[in-house]
Amino acid sequence: MVRTSRYLTMRDGVRIAIDVYLPRTLKRDERLPAILHQTRYYRRFELKRPFRWILPWTDDMTRMIRRMTNHGYAVVNVDARGSGASFGTRRMEWSPDEVRDGAEVVNWIVEQPWSSGRVGTTGISYNGTAAEMHLVNQHPAVKAANIQFALFDIYTDILRPGGVYNEGFLREWSALNKALDHGRLPAFARQKMGRLAGLAIEGVAPVDSGTTGSTMQDAVRAHADNYDIYRTSMQVEFSDDRTDGGIGADDFSPHAFMREIEGAGAAIYGWSSWYDGAYTLSAIKRFLNIRSPGSRLILGPWDHGGRQNPDPFAWGHKSRFDQAAETVRFFDQYLGETAEGIDGDPPVRYFTMGEETWKAADTWPPPGFEPTPFYLDEGLWLRRGDPPTGDGADTYQVDHSASSGKASRWATQVNVAQVQIGYPDRKIQDGKLLVYDSAPLERALELTGHPIITLYVRSSATDGQFFVYLEDVTAGGDVHYVTEGVFRARHRKIKTGTPPYRAPVPYHTFRREDAMPLVPGQVVEITFDLQPVSYLFQRGHAIRLAIAGADRDNFEIYPAQPPTIEVQRSQAYPSHILLPIKAR
Repeated sequence: MVRTSRYLTMRDGVRIAIDVYLPRTLKRDERLPAILHQTRYYRRFELKRPFRWILPWTDDMTRMIRRMTNHGYAVVNVDARGSGASFGTRRMEWSPDEVRDGAEVVNWIVEQPWSSGRVGTTGISYNGTAAEMHLVNQHPAVKAANIQFALFDIYTDILRPGGVYNEGFLREWSALNKALDHGRLPAFARQKMGRLAGLAIEGVAPVDSGTTGSTMQDAVRAHADNYDIYRTSMQVEFSDDRTDGGIGADDFSPHAFMREIEGAGAAIYGWSSWYDGAYTLSAIKRFLNIRSPGSRLILGPWDHGGRQNPDPFAWGHKSRFDQAAETVRFFDQYLGETAEGIDGDPPVRYFTMGEETWKAADTWPPPGFEPTPFYLDEGLWLRRGDPPTGDGADTYQVDHSASSGKASRWATQVNVAQVQIGYPDRKIQDGKLLVYDSAPLERALELTGHPIITLYVRSSATDGQFFVYLEDVTAGGDVHYVTEGVFRARHRKIKTGTPPYRAPVPYHTFRREDAMPLVPGQVVEITFDLQPVSYLFQRGHAIRLAIAGADRDNFEIYPAQPPTIEVQRSQAYPSHILLPIKAR
């Protein structure tokens, strides 16, 4: 491939850095569709001398670009305004100016002599949301968007899942971006990427032509006025709060623009995975609410970004899914000269862990799974059938040392070091939690969909946080993580009105006006969802429900003093979990 780079000047004079990649074999009269990728994590790294002459740069993005150009696409890679080698400042993510920049970049693309006039957008995580927000512009050239491992509702999906402050992610993501915006890799990234990479990487690559070192320094200096992500995020406690700068979460949340996105008419291929923070539900919400022609959904057994496969039953930990090939199939359908690609596939594909099988459906959730109650019962049993007839409760002293670990579904979203994601110590952690086990299963059960937990609790505090883990206990006593739910008690009010978007889970507004403090000593009902999953419990295994009041390594600890809670299990207060299952 051949790469060129340049600045494009936007309507307000801000210069945006772009790289353009074309096939080396491109003929003079040949016209190509283009793939647009917009990032705030550097469109390309600059290597120090002599590494730039002796080391081939083979990061994931470069490999993806090579695959795309080899397949007959042009690729345009952009540093978002206020980041990388681009000028400007950032007061929020995916700002209106950043979104409008995307339309101007597309205008430039379709004017190029190599352009066929057809553009697709793609990206992972932040860049996936940037790909989605391009559709807000409703540019007629943009025909398809491949949105991978990306949020849909900023408040519930990343800022405060279940209303609980996502401390670990926000602190580390803020530090990462602050360093990048100042033209350097953060110290932890240098250490974790390995000694050679840490020594070799200079920072963001400058634009190749028509610029000087001072120009690059001017761009980086402009980023000094970027907002502080961590400090600003703490100002948004409820979903309707606004920051000191007057910005609310819905001002730059894709769900707030779903009518504009749908109006673009572009085909959308949403990706997520069973270990992707709260983004598993994000992809499902996007699929259910933005019904553009050709829209589809895939849910695999991967981490955030799809490089790893943490499925405990997988052969090896590296993902075997060819993301580049799947991306090409999708774009071939909507950008290619011939409509040959992904059109024959069903709209939903998902992977069932434990069975290790890919499946397909026309809808999500797939049909045939019956929400079945499993009740918390005396003796710490999780019992399928009728509610308990007795009158009892189990007391739990919240343990603030409890954690889902530093390699959990939450840690994967800023996993610069590519730490192996997984849950190897659930047996140890469960010793700190309130745990209920079912009897060994007489038949295998497939769980696919959205588990819903209802807890009747009495607490010594006026608020609290609940972390509920669904686990698989093998006949040999091994404990496998299946999924989890996170929720802050004050948000327990369930609204009966029209929600801002469709979701197959209870509707909580997380608004300040709907907050309901706990009354110490009073029994309250708390109902919330666990992250969706598809998992096969084998015959002879037991289903485990484990309840915690903290996740030390990932979320804010609240309240400061560990409360005592009583989980009710009676006819009047039948705590239970609804599992969408079918027997084998």
